[in-house]
Amino acid sequence: MAGPSRPQFVLFGSSIVQMSYNVGGWGAILADLYARKADFVLRGYSGWNTRMALQVLDQVFPKDAAVQPALVVVYFGGNDATNSHPSGLGAHVPLPEFVENMRKIIDHIKSLSDKTRVICLSSPPVNEAKVREIFGSGLDDQARTNEGCRIYSEALVELCQEMDVEAINLWTAIQQRDDWADTCFIDGIHLSADGCKTVVREILKVLKKVDWEPSLYWLSMPAEFPEDSPYYVVGPDGKTTLNVTGHICIWQKEWLNI
Repeated sequence: MAGPSRPQFVLFGSSIVQMSYNVGGWGAILADLYARKADFVLRGYSGWNTRMALQVLDQVFPKDAAVQPALVVVYFGGNDATNSHPSGLGAHVPLPEFVENMRKIIDHIKSLSDKTRVICLSSPPVNEAKVREIFGSGLDDQARTNEGCRIYSEALVELCQEMDVEAINLWTAIQQRDDWADTCFIDGIHLSADGCKTVVREILKVLKKVDWEPSLYWLSMPAEFPEDSPYYVVGPDGKTTLNVTGHICIWQKEWLNI
């Protein structure tokens, strides 16, 4: 592990997480905003449901680890919400079991340390017409429907309220845009750059409003090695240097007013 130690932010979930480092991905945007402030760890597993997540929970989040995460962003539910396949195989998990699986996942993560915080992302909507256009009829017998995603999304939000955990209802947040179905997905299921911006915005809203100590909001966290140095670029006066530690890049400025 490279030092010094920074707060660790873990992204844990299925394909929405695994693909979050694509160009314009929500994980990549967050990692950029938190440069020199937090280390992002990607634990995304395409195709997974909550049953599979439970099987590896102790390996991904060992309770005896020397360093525990400061923040874990969890996303599961889209695959669980697919219709059940006649064979009994496939990703579908019945709603009551999904809720209990998520309860176990959240309990485990919360138990890692007194300072480990959790944010859960619910299932985003889907563009069913786009899914059929891209995948044809191959998924008809285990379809992912917008209504199914709504049901699982609302169940997760209700669970998080019960457990006093922050939840982001992506099913609702993404549909705030009138053109969401055409702009927020690459294939009707997985998020485009526009869809990912909604995820970033909602996560930053949570991190800004919550009363966590220490704060995990990007503008409130200290940067690593912030000291002045004579080796920085020389300023206009020709006598002093410009410390760029806190510089906000042009592409980051859209995230200043959340």
